[in-house]
Amino acid sequence: MSSPQATGGGNFFEDFRPGTVIEHWPARTLTDADQTLYTGLFGGRHAPQNSAEFAKALGFAARPLDDMLVFHIVFGKTVQDVSLNAIANLGYADCRFLAPVYSGDTLHARTEVIGTRENANRESGIVYVRSRGFNQRGEEVLTFARW
Repeated sequence: MSSPQATGGGNFFEDFRPGTVIEHWPARTLTDADQTLYTGLFGGRHAPQNSAEFAKALGFAARPLDDMLVFHIVFGKTVQDVSLNAIANLGYADCRFLAPVYSGDTLHARTEVIGTRENANRESGIVYVRSRGFNQRGEEVLTFARW
């Protein structure tokens, strides 16, 4: 599950083993257009993401992209391999935004299976994973767990 290849029809509970690392491809380059569309749909929430001058005054290199846009892009990269066949996403925890993401950055995602639990019916179960988003320099920009 760790090679950059075209994804198929998703995985099922029995395909997941603790310690397995899944690389999610292809990577995605984010642009100002992504930020504009996201802000238009969901509204701007924070000043640094809306004002280049304010962002620079705070020490950012440029106007960072909205954190939730970054989360949704990284999360979206994981769906094909992790949750395409899931009945539900039961929860998210320990979400951390570790570094700003700027227009022009290219993000890719990596997921590690951190646990599994078979349900009483022995026909399904819960998969626990930690997903991480990285920019084109290999810097971790986001991490979160889900099950």
